[in-house]
Formats: sequence, C-alpha cells, structure tokens
Amino acid sequence: MPSSDIADQARPPLRVVVCGGGDDAGPLLGPLMPEAVAAGHGGGTDDGGGRSISTARRITVVDASAAHVTAPMIDGAAGADLAILRVDARKGVIESTRRDAHLLSLLGIRHVVLAVDGMDLVDGAEAPFDAIVDDFRAFAIDLGIADIVEIPVSSTRGDNIATRSGRMAWYTGPSLIECLESANADRAGAEAAKTAAPSASADQFEATIVWVDAAPLLRGRSYRMKIGAHTANATVAPIKYRVNVNTLEHVAAGKLDRDDIGVCDIELDRPVPFAPYAENHDLGRFALIDRMTSETVGIGLIRFVLRRASNLHWQAFDVDRRLRASQKAQRPCVLWFTGLSGAGKSTIANLVDRKLNAEGRHTYVLDGDNVRKGLNKDLGFTAADRVENIRRIAEVAALMADAGLIVLTAFISPFRDERAMARARLAEGEFVEVFVDTPLALAEARDVKGLYRKARRGELANFTGIDSPYEPPLSPELRIDSTTESPEAAAERIVDELRRRGFLTT
Repeated sequence: MPSSDIADQARPPLRVVVCGGGDDAGPLLGPLMPEAVAAGHGGGTDDGGGRSISTARRITVVDASAAHVTAPMIDGAAGADLAILRVDARKGVIESTRRDAHLLSLLGIRHVVLAVDGMDLVDGAEAPFDAIVDDFRAFAIDLGIADIVEIPVSSTRGDNIATRSGRMAWYTGPSLIECLESANADRAGAEAAKTAAPSASADQFEATIVWVDAAPLLRGRSYRMKIGAHTANATVAPIKYRVNVNTLEHVAAGKLDRDDIGVCDIELDRPVPFAPYAENHDLGRFALIDRMTSETVGIGLIRFVLRRASNLHWQAFDVDRRLRASQKAQRPCVLWFTGLSGAGKSTIANLVDRKLNAEGRHTYVLDGDNVRKGLNKDLGFTAADRVENIRRIAEVAALMADAGLIVLTAFISPFRDERAMARARLAEGEFVEVFVDTPLALAEARDVKGLYRKARRGELANFTGIDSPYEPPLSPELRIDSTTESPEAAAERIVDELRRRGFLTT
C-alpha cells in the first residue's frame, strides 16, 4: 500500500454534520452516500435526533436535521469538521436556517457547505440561488463563519451531488462529493481542543443554553447537570438574555422556550471539573436534566467561570447546627405544607406551631402572604415568579433549619420541580412534605379571601387551579385529606409524626 494511502487510513474520517430543512435528510443523503444507504446506513445509529453514517469515502455523516433542536443533534454536531446546511430553494434563508447557523457557530464549526436544495423546483435558475447566497453570507459573517462553499443541488434528481450537473450550466463550482473529498479541515487541532485538560473546578459559570424541551426553562428552577463524568444540582439564575436568531440581538428574557438560545448564569451545589467549550468540547458541554422525568431538557456550553465562584467560600463556625439543635432539645427540619389556595395549609401550620410551642420547641412559620409582603414583594404570580418565590423561601427555610429550628412553610408551591429543589437544600430526612389534599370545589367553596371569585371573573390571572396548574405531590411524607380529617386532628397527627421521626428528642 502506498505511504499516502497508509497515512490516509491512519487519519480520522472527515466528520460532517447535515442540518437544516426541518425534515429528514434522507433525500439528500441517499444520493450523497448511496453505498451507506444501500447497506442500511452502514451500521450507523439513529437515536431520534442524529443518524451517523460511515462510508467507504472516509467520511462520517451525522444527520442532525429535525423540526426542533434536540440534544442528540447537538451531541452529533459537536466536534464536526464541516457542516452541510440545507436550504430550501423556494423558501430561502428562514429563521430555522439562522438558528442552525448560530448553533454551528456556537459549536465551533467554521467550515460550512450551503446546499441550496430543490433547484429543480425553481427551474434551475441562478437568480434565486444568488439571492439565498447573499442573504446567508450577510448573516454568517456576524457569526464568524467565513469558510462557506455554496452549491445548488437537487437531491431528487441528483444534480451537483456526485458530479456537476449540466442542467445548471451557469454553476462552475464543485459537486457536493467533490467538495467533501477536498475538504482539508484541521481535524488534529480540533481533537486536541476537545481533549485539553480541565482548567479548574468551580460551581458557578456563565453558559450558553440551547433549550430543547417543550416546557420552558424558568429563572430559579433547579435541574440536574451532567458534565463529563460528574453530576450536580444546578440552578439557573439569572437568565441574562435570549438571542434573537434573526438579528443576533440580545433580548431580555425571564424564560427560554423550546429552540431558544440564551445566556445564563448557572449555580451548582458542588464544584465540578470544567473548561470553556472553546478549549474542551467534553468538559465545556453539559446537559440539564429534568428532576422528575430524567429527560434532557437543555444543552449548555460553558463560556467562562464566574469570578464570584472563586471569591466566595463557605465559612465554618464552631457553633454549628448540631449544637444549636441540641441546645433546643430537638432536631431541625422543615415541614413543607403544600396544597391549593384555601386548602387549610396556614390553619393547620398554625395549630402545629401552637402545639410545638406549648412543648417548649423552637419553631418559625413562613407563610406565603406574609413573605410576599416583604422578602418577595417584588415578585408576581407568573410561572417564573412562582419559581423564584419558592427558591427564595427554600433558601430561608434551609438557613432557619441550620439555626436548629423546626420550620413550617405554608405555600401553594404548585410545581413539583420547586418542591424537589427545596428538598435538595436540606439533609436527608429533614424535609417533610405535608400535602393538604383538598378538592378544588371545596377550596373554592371556602374562598375566605375571595380569590377564586376574582379569578373566575378574570380579575386575577395565573391563579392556581383556575388558569395555572397545580402538580400534586407523588409521594409526600404526610397526606392530609381535608374532606375527612379536621385541622385539629391533622395537627395532632403531624406532631406525632415529628416525634416518631426523632425530631422531638425529649
């Protein structure tokens, strides 16, 4: 075998990602890789977001075309040497085209083949092709994508894919296959960047987030983060801005919807090894995972560590929670009352507090209305504000538990994610979820504050149970059925449960 062939075999295959078009890339990949398609995609993988095809041409193709951005799409595109970005000759450069181009730029892909597909549907005319090329180049220059090859193709007829077609005599450039075969991406440099050593460990980053879930990312919501071989609890606070993919403008945002790209601060509950994505593709890319469903809901690319992460250190004191609690003859915990408005949370919490106080216990009640008059007076009742409301309360409750107190919180806290976040702020067993289970009809019939009547008249937006959801606990430590159990009996049962769990030590 000639030395040049040996060197070629030793070199990693060219890694190409195909994106754009908003549908399956089969019509393009069929003519592009006929031997792979004939062999059932060459033993490649299809995990719902990216199909990998290896061919005899020493090219690995990842099909990342989809109607929505997906986590497998991003994983498949990360580290690619070159991208084929498909554009419909009839539609031109649309929002999804710009989004895909922005993603390619974020992932460090600087070599792009703009495949203007469906040229047969515009009669092979040069003018539509030139207009698309001019539009894309004007946008791509702001993304740092400078190496662009534009090819007019027809995937249904095979024009300009394997060989140059005579049906578009005005086009004198390479075919798609010729372009790939002559591509000379610096793959060695890319591999070195992907495997560079982590620069440090940290627990706070600024990151670009690509949101892939149907439910929005909300400020203050907690997720599981997986980065490299490590996992941590992650909180998004704040969302600095969302990127308008059409103009690249930075837009203020309180949430990210599906397919949105934004820049956020990420706070972790422990330091993890990291590197900026530009230096290390493995330790600079992470997944955000929903706590309840275990599904990947977002992909993050670390931009840099936040300076405060290295300047802030937890200060330990000689008098700790154990000493403070033993002085009070109790173990600290948080009784987290949750349920609809009017369920009886505050009533039962008040009765429990009185019983504990009569025993000489050290307690404090955090009530929803009371807290919103001070600490959280700047928050409304949107989903994002509700998340932030509970995040702040969870932090305060954890600090009070650290002081050795038995803390009672009475909040609707409608979302399971936020209750899970509050639980995670405490040591194992110190969070006791009390679900005051009251049917909506009964809660509405009570309506002591007149809130349901206002909500029914449309005077009160985002009211839980009417036009905002309540997610009941799946496995609370205690369930109070308020249709059969009186508040006094419920309070007595809760105190007995605290004693059974060892929180009341004498």
